[in-house]
Amino acid sequence: MEVKHGAVGSPPSRAQLYLESWQANGLEAGKFFPADQEGQRDPFAPDDVVNAQPPTDGRIASAGKDFAAALDEVGTDWKKHPVTSGENLELTWGFHMPHKTRRFNYFLTKNGWDPSQPLARAQFDSEPFHSVQLSGRPYWSADDLIPDNPTTHTMRLPQRNAGHQVLLAVWEVADTGNAFYQVIDLQYR
Repeated sequence: MEVKHGAVGSPPSRAQLYLESWQANGLEAGKFFPADQEGQRDPFAPDDVVNAQPPTDGRIASAGKDFAAALDEVGTDWKKHPVTSGENLELTWGFHMPHKTRRFNYFLTKNGWDPSQPLARAQFDSEPFHSVQLSGRPYWSADDLIPDNPTTHTMRLPQRNAGHQVLLAVWEVADTGNAFYQVIDLQYR
């Protein structure tokens, strides 16, 4: 069994709905989405560990993990959380292995994205619509980089047309080259 790290439990992510708990908590790949190259330094905290290889297009929901490949399947039959444009959404992470954390970034698919295609960077806004950054530097001596367990973020959802949208939640770690990837399917009303 792999080491567990963390996952989004509310609203339930694809991983929480469709995988075993240990799998849902292990969806890690290189940080700095939408970056697609490894070896980059954090511009805010250049002493943080450089990023590992981020997941490739088509493997974003699984973070490139073979055991979670089902999360990358295309289609609209995913269980969706009902929302409206401009609503305040509370999203809660639970952690099974704390890491010194640099930030949480939240991305949303664009109006007109095509759910019949694999999830790709081009389908998401290039900038997060919500970000929470922890400021302690350098990470090895900062004592304010371990998030509360659980951690809840409240974010105002961007304007979108009615229909299926995908929220990508990315937990970026300071003391490794990885981030944890969670996908939440939304039904805009």
